[in-house]
Amino acid sequence: MSAFVVVILILAAVSFLLLILSIKIVKQSDAVVVERLGKYHRTLSTGIHMILPFFDRPLPTISLKEKVADFPPQPIITKDNVTMQIDTVVYFQITDPKLYAYGVEQPLNAIENLTATTLRNIVGELELDETLTSRDTVNGKMREILDVATDPWGIKINRVELKNIDPPKSIREAMEKQMRAERERRESILLAEGDKQAAILRAEGEKQSQILKAEADKEANILRAEGERDALIAEAEGKKQAIKKIVEASPNAAYITLQGYEAMKELAKGDATKIIVPSELSNVSGLLTSVAEIIKEKPKR
Repeated sequence: MSAFVVVILILAAVSFLLLILSIKIVKQSDAVVVERLGKYHRTLSTGIHMILPFFDRPLPTISLKEKVADFPPQPIITKDNVTMQIDTVVYFQITDPKLYAYGVEQPLNAIENLTATTLRNIVGELELDETLTSRDTVNGKMREILDVATDPWGIKINRVELKNIDPPKSIREAMEKQMRAERERRESILLAEGDKQAAILRAEGEKQSQILKAEADKEANILRAEGERDALIAEAEGKKQAIKKIVEASPNAAYITLQGYEAMKELAKGDATKIIVPSELSNVSGLLTSVAEIIKEKPKR
């Protein structure tokens, strides 16, 4: 093999190597900052790019996806001098790869320290009860402050959450006693309300029962009176029809005298101690005859 062929092969290998080194492929949701001779040159986005080997130096790939940073608990003192352990979770995203590459050394560590100092400032202005009940307010304030502070670093803070708030053991015990007392108070109120409603319902039930009973007695008395009235009317109608039949039959004196005897027998069965018997039974028959005549004359009027 001649020297010329060897040189050609070496040049081909070097050219192929330079071609490989000059090609830079950037994946989706990634970015690459390129320096030329130690100075920022450009930012490579998704796709295939050509760079100059030995002159251009790509920095480590930067992911543009949203990241989650879970920071360890930090001791925080509230306005009423209660020390609590609070840990936070920060959701952030890199929006400017150039600022992220040159803005701050160790960006994640910087965000952690900034989060701790901001949390101390905000919670230090709140009392214990306000801290426990104002998580949304604290989260919102922290997000605004961190977003402004990290903007020169090419970072956008999307969300900040207080993950856990851990007060001292004595405070937890006092809070548990307070919650237990509150539950007992609510239970007593509910029991009292239940007894009250039960008493009201019982009273209403008794009232309705008395009303229904009175209405039933009223209806019974009305029906009883109507029954007695109808019975008396029926009895009177019966007597009237009987007398009418007797009158229509034109009874003779013997029948009337016999009826007089029957009337005397009924009187004798009563409770009276004295019975006045007419001297002449003919007077009784005469009386009955007069009654019959009167009944005959009534329809003629």
